[in-house]
Amino acid sequence: MGGASDSLERAVAGASVTRTVVLAGGASAALPSLVGDHFPGRRILLVADGNTDAAAGRSAAAALAAAGIAHETLILPGTPRLKPRVGHADDIARRIAQAGAVPVAVGSGVLNDLVKRAAAVAERPYAVVATAASMDGYAASGAALLDGDFKRTLPCPPPVAVLADLDVLAAAPPRMAGWGYGDLAGKIVAGADWILADALGEEAIAPAIFALVQDGLEEWLGRPERLARRDPAALDGLMRGLLITGFAMQAHGTSRPASGSDHQFAHLWEMEGLAVAGEPVAHGACVGIGTVAMLALYEWLLAQDLSRIDIDLALAARPSAADEQATVAAAFAEPGMADSALAEVAAKRPAPARLRQRLERLAAGWPGLRRKLAQRLPSAAAMQGRLAAAGAPAHPDQIGVGPGKLAADYRRARLIRRRYTLLDLLADMGRLDEAVDSLFAPAGFWGAQAATR
Repeated sequence: MGGASDSLERAVAGASVTRTVVLAGGASAALPSLVGDHFPGRRILLVADGNTDAAAGRSAAAALAAAGIAHETLILPGTPRLKPRVGHADDIARRIAQAGAVPVAVGSGVLNDLVKRAAAVAERPYAVVATAASMDGYAASGAALLDGDFKRTLPCPPPVAVLADLDVLAAAPPRMAGWGYGDLAGKIVAGADWILADALGEEAIAPAIFALVQDGLEEWLGRPERLARRDPAALDGLMRGLLITGFAMQAHGTSRPASGSDHQFAHLWEMEGLAVAGEPVAHGACVGIGTVAMLALYEWLLAQDLSRIDIDLALAARPSAADEQATVAAAFAEPGMADSALAEVAAKRPAPARLRQRLERLAAGWPGLRRKLAQRLPSAAAMQGRLAAAGAPAHPDQIGVGPGKLAADYRRARLIRRRYTLLDLLADMGRLDEAVDSLFAPAGFWGAQAATR
């Protein structure tokens, strides 16, 4: 097909750690040769949970046994879903050391991150057998884990090899592909936030890495209704997109290519233990709703004439460092979250001269910047339609977030990460409250939806 379809091969060829990706129907049969190529003569520790063991772990163990490859299996709890805690990764690392083995994760989001971190702690390489097209972390460097009450992306190498059997992915619960679609949709906002940061001199775009993610998005996200029907081509495209964004993070060394203000909402909700009917809301579901929330805010931004902003007024109205610290303390009841947020906010608080420079660049470059953003951003309503077609949550109330909480979280989300996004720009201008309030007014995006639900 060319274009976005062959970019996975290019991404693998340029990867710093990952050497092999097998993505195809029936790919599970390749596991023994994959292990033999990358870990010759090594004992293997398959790490699964109760659900992923049934989905792919048992067949993986049988394939290794048939090939005469020494192995054992560590099965973690599957219900309720394991939380992504640093302590769990440390426990797995101890088991890896005891077994003298190379770990192979059999699972998706949390399990992959736990094993990735455990492999780094145990100073072992690792591989992953994907069981769902539910998130973008398979090929990424770093693991997003709860360190106390605060979710951080902890440093650790990506896998040496990724195996993704489309037959296994298609057999996963359909909602998991919806989660993956939500996670991939968030790259639209991540790209827009990076464009803003680049334009304001905060973080330069790496053109090749930016293109690796952004150029294929329309193709990967273009079949939401077929994804809900488990169409193999749609599932293949989704998984390629998720893997490629992971490789982009691997190449860049940070999550900037794939994570913006959309993920700030998601990480906030995950740290708070957001749950529906006692089940934690999946990462991709949170990212999808965060994406809609930020697309609505971008629509507000694009309706403004920022070429005439009053920079002196914005600087005069800027909260003092003490006031900002008080805002953070009031926003987080848990001491651990508040302390970590204070550190993040302090790290990105600019000197007055730097803030003036940001706003001057914004005003001077606004006409071109507005055109660039408008050309690439879908409407929030259109994204809701795509998410719903993919079988993913499309409205905050589907993940247990009411209007009052969502309005508060627009104001809190930027406080948990030092990454510069649209939320920070609005705070710089002193217009974050104005923008959020407008979305919840009767004629605003969320206000109008509240009247019809």
